[in-house]
Amino acid sequence: MQDKAIHEELELGVNIDHIATLRQARGTAYPDILEAAFLVEEAGAHAITIHLREDRRHIQDQDVYDIRKQINVRMNLELAATDEMVGIACDVNPEDACIVPEKREELTTEGGLDIIGQFDRIQKCTKTLSEQGIRVSLFIEPDIEQIKRVNDVGAPVIELHTGTYANAQGDAQAREFDRIVEAAEFAHSLGIQVNAGHGLDYSNTTVIAKIPEIRELNIGHSIVSRAVFVGISRATRQMLQIMREARDLG
Repeated sequence: MQDKAIHEELELGVNIDHIATLRQARGTAYPDILEAAFLVEEAGAHAITIHLREDRRHIQDQDVYDIRKQINVRMNLELAATDEMVGIACDVNPEDACIVPEKREELTTEGGLDIIGQFDRIQKCTKTLSEQGIRVSLFIEPDIEQIKRVNDVGAPVIELHTGTYANAQGDAQAREFDRIVEAAEFAHSLGIQVNAGHGLDYSNTTVIAKIPEIRELNIGHSIVSRAVFVGISRATRQMLQIMREARDLG
């Protein structure tokens, strides 16, 4: 992997869900999710990522419509593989939709989709979204067997779950990194665009950003957390700088 030239810019999608989390904690009109989207866009992000969860714990339906109308960069809408969420996505018509697993009791998305076990449902959702002109991504583990079914589902993009890598240490983290590299190389060989995200921060993003097959990183919690101290514009620019330096060093 280290010997491969890196030619393409690595894109950043900033997930602003937790701006809405702060707003919902008090049920106020602030912080303004649209202002956050504008600042992130102005700072150079390539996409705004939001997750409309079934329990509406942070992003609300109106947020999705407002952001779609106002931003100039791509919208990446994360959603569960349900008829309700697919219907909303088709109505909003974002450029990208990332199908993710979702459990009501989880703090955040835990692990990737089981494409093999839920093939029919995921294929149906992918087909409906694709027919609307929405590019579909599947949020999956860096698992070769899962990747083998992606083209059968009909999705042109995957997002590799980096949460296990981010939470591991030492040899365990090195092994998980190797899995991500292998998965990225394999998916790329099948003509699938490879994105990655979950648990990435200002320390562990560099080595992931060096993987040449990865085209986009979706990062949220660490950027919003950093924004508490430096503001969301600077936090976004700092992450972009880390990614660009990683690609230059590659």
